Amino acid sequence: MTLRGTTPICDYEDSQYQTEFWEHGNREYEDRVERIALKYLLPKSGSRCLEVGAGAGRLTRELDAFDNIVVLDYSITQLQQAQSRLGREARYTYVAADAYNLPFVSGVFDAALMVRVIHHLTEAQSVLSSIHNTLRPNGTLILEFANKRNLKAIIRYFLRLQNWNPFNTETVEYNQLNYNFHPKTITRWLNNSGFVVGQKRSVSHFRWHILKRIIPTDVLVTVDSLLQFTGPLWQLTPSIMLSANANDTGPTAESNTLFQCTICSSNNLEHSSNYLTCPNCGRICVIKDGIYDFKKLHQGKGANNNE
Repeated sequence: MTLRGTTPICDYEDSQYQTEFWEHGNREYEDRVERIALKYLLPKSGSRCLEVGAGAGRLTRELDAFDNIVVLDYSITQLQQAQSRLGREARYTYVAADAYNLPFVSGVFDAALMVRVIHHLTEAQSVLSSIHNTLRPNGTLILEFANKRNLKAIIRYFLRLQNWNPFNTETVEYNQLNYNFHPKTITRWLNNSGFVVGQKRSVSHFRWHILKRIIPTDVLVTVDSLLQFTGPLWQLTPSIMLSANANDTGPTAESNTLFQCTICSSNNLEHSSNYLTCPNCGRICVIKDGIYDFKKLHQGKGANNNE
């Protein structure tokens, strides 16, 4: 955990999350059903897409319909793993930044993707509003959230094996910086941030260890894919994935702009091979090994500063 002022940030720096949780964590089923949901939810084409909390780039290839993809994570080591997975093609821009303070001009993305991230956010609505600001009019957010009103939690509640109520709309922190949300709460936050919720997909119906042990993964994936359409009817799965459209008003950024200063919000940044420099406040974003590091901007006199 890292602190940004008084806001805690779940920091995966130097973690082996991709290897331990996904590759060796018996989660092939979860990975495959999330990809199936994305095929229904993602726009079929677009110019720019932002992936918030991309980690090691597990799902980034699902965004291949977009011309340019910004791969954002707080952890530089996770972004280095993403580079190893995806390569350093010009269509990928790797950015280390804080989701609470996104370094992008308004109206610059056609779409944004945020999967398995919001459950780590103490100020989730603030991040949703920031993402909305970066989207062009009618831009699309694809969001996954951890659903507190899932079947397993309901059963545990009635058996008195857990204290928190899955039916009320209060957010529950079941582990440090791990939150479950009620679907109505997520919808309210999205609406308050300027989004209109579109499609919903119920995902991971069979996230039970015993089922994953005794039933072949292909069978679980097939049945789950057939049940995902129930998302608009009820949400009883541990994960819900949805699309939400930004409102049809607001700015559209010019195609040659992307970044803004996170200190003074100037979008007139000067670009060199190793730095982005803000001429307005003098802050410098270091570019190292293909990663723009906005986590800590340096104070300098210009792009040749070696701080």
